[in-house]
Amino acid sequence: ADAAQRLAARIASPDELETIVAVAHDMRSPLTSVLFLVDALRKGHSGPITPHQERQLLLVYGAVFALSSLASDLLDLARGGDLLLEAVPVRFSISECIHVVRDIVQPIAEEKKLDVLLVAPQKGDRRVGHPAAITRVLLNLTTNALKFTHQGNVTVSVASISRTGVEFSVRDTGCGIPPAVLDTLFDAFRHQCPSGKTVFSSAGLGLSICQKLVSAMGGTLAVESSPGKGTCFSFRLNLPLALASKAGCGLRCYFLRPSLFVLGNFSEIRESYSRSPYPT
Repeated sequence: ADAAQRLAARIASPDELETIVAVAHDMRSPLTSVLFLVDALRKGHSGPITPHQERQLLLVYGAVFALSSLASDLLDLARGGDLLLEAVPVRFSISECIHVVRDIVQPIAEEKKLDVLLVAPQKGDRRVGHPAAITRVLLNLTTNALKFTHQGNVTVSVASISRTGVEFSVRDTGCGIPPAVLDTLFDAFRHQCPSGKTVFSSAGLGLSICQKLVSAMGGTLAVESSPGKGTCFSFRLNLPLALASKAGCGLRCYFLRPSLFVLGNFSEIRESYSRSPYPT
């Protein structure tokens, strides 16, 4: 069954789906504000903070980020989960995509004392494709990897495999995924792992959306995992090289503020950004 249908089956009646979507939407706006303020406090915009206060803010950031991601996943799933924000492919920078991902998850990594490593292609950085969807997929995969990695690192890699072919991967040194779970890993609202342990997400919304977005871009999301050794998610996309442009790409102004990208569509991000009293 489709993920959206399974969501409707989990509640009393199909009409309740609209209520859940409305609640998720209403949750996302204040969560956006909290995340923005925590980020500003961490950077000393309201004055210096102590190491203990920074640690507390990192914990708050991680908790609020998890809630905001869940709200966004519910909204995306209700819309089908495969909506590409760019109506047509646009020019973008692969390196800026993965740096946006690291910017967003860095507080979570710092709180867990983990490293987020980036491996960008040495050539062919400027491509034509769907940067918002690519960033969303990498962000979800990286967040999951950090959640279930307790020591070591998470590596986000991008490699050119042909003139137009690009492979993206997110590899961790975490606990790995039990083989019994792999067959249903991308199912939304999957059943609990037989061992009783939660693997990535008990709801499975993020991975389900990742699979849908990768499929919408013409790729396939693959996973390799060894229990106790780590997991690697990867996908390949056809991304033509971008022609040189005098105007340049400017992905960071396209996303405006990386820490807000995950929380909503661009119009909502711009609105929150324009109201901010803090410098960029």
